Amino acid sequence: MLREQLSDSMKQSMRDKDALATSTIRLVLARLKERDIEARPKGNADGIADPDIQSMMQGMIKQRRESIELYDKGGRPELAEKERNEIAIIERFLPKSMSDDEAEAVIKETIAAIGASSIKDMGKVMAALREKYAGQLDPSKSSAMVKKLLG
Repeated sequence: MLREQLSDSMKQSMRDKDALATSTIRLVLARLKERDIEARPKGNADGIADPDIQSMMQGMIKQRRESIELYDKGGRPELAEKERNEIAIIERFLPKSMSDDEAEAVIKETIAAIGASSIKDMGKVMAALREKYAGQLDPSKSSAMVKKLLG
């Protein structure tokens, strides 16, 4: 479903002559193709699933946020703005991110469902969160919350 959405958006951005959207979606599709090729030896001929695509796009957003920070420090506001615009385009394809309160509620619910009681169970909790809420939770924020709640 996400692949089709990306492909349709690519065609639409080309029709609209939106150069930034076209180039950004091309980058996403290129990275997706790389990930599909990487998955072939593991027996996955159809390509990666939607949760993996969402995770990949989260990684792309993280890279852009790091670039924004560097561009701001380096006095390149025009490049930082381009990266912000690319983030906005990529985020169109991701489910709405949870607020901190919603994330904390979901994490508490997952901890209770798994029966996690100590920091040793953090891996199980994070795996469950990744599986169920891919693209909706920021992994770094959620790991800090899990650590706080279990520790």
